[in-house]
Amino acid sequence: MATTRRPLIAGNWKMNLDHLQSIAFVQKLAWALKDKKFNEQEVEVAVFPPFTDLRSVQTLINADDLPLQLGAQDVSMHDEGAHTGDVSGVFLKALDCQYVIVGHSERRADHHEDDEVCTSKVQAALRNNLVPILCVGETAEDLEQYGASKVPVDQLTAVLSSVKKGAEMVIAYEPVWAIGSGQAATPDQAEEVCATLRDTIRSLHGDEAAQSTRILYGGSVKSGNIAGFLKRENIDGALVGGASLDVDEFVAIARFPHHVSVD
Repeated sequence: MATTRRPLIAGNWKMNLDHLQSIAFVQKLAWALKDKKFNEQEVEVAVFPPFTDLRSVQTLINADDLPLQLGAQDVSMHDEGAHTGDVSGVFLKALDCQYVIVGHSERRADHHEDDEVCTSKVQAALRNNLVPILCVGETAEDLEQYGASKVPVDQLTAVLSSVKKGAEMVIAYEPVWAIGSGQAATPDQAEEVCATLRDTIRSLHGDEAAQSTRILYGGSVKSGNIAGFLKRENIDGALVGGASLDVDEFVAIARFPHHVSVD
């Protein structure tokens, strides 16, 4: 039986836009998608605002039935308690979040989040019926020392080894050296690593998980290079950073339907 993976275009706003700005932005984004005859059955689009924006964006999406999914940029490994500054997956689910980013390279670097922390956060997301988007990727130093696949495969293996089979996850391959640099990996480079990540899923969680799990590319994604990535068999969308804050750019990225069927 063939499995079709609906592509996901995820816009990570990072620490940009307050709650008022987010309302104006999402309204403009929805209008632009409608104007371009965007079909949400072909491509899924999700936005990841800062925590302070989530309620405003959720209210807007629900009230106007916008073709957008909502996600958070991080989640606590704890569901409740004395954890000042953390945000529980329970709270995110109550705000109708569908997704949560875990292990973004900026979290790993700025907050020293290692594989153990990322594993706990993925488990917290799954425990609260959120779909974790697990980010994996190598730095320029890692690339030079180990090649492109070793570090992301090790990061993925650490998490999958502690997660039950059948759990829905999204994997985002983000070469750290490409994020915000303006210099993306080539589609061939990205496809090679994403294919290896899919093989890793297969070896740990089986064929069905490997066939159904979406793997995104992230790192200086733009409307000018997205088509090259989405033509590749093992790339099922993009985790978009800076370009997701430009409505026209983000809509242009989301307009490339891409279906992969695997027997």
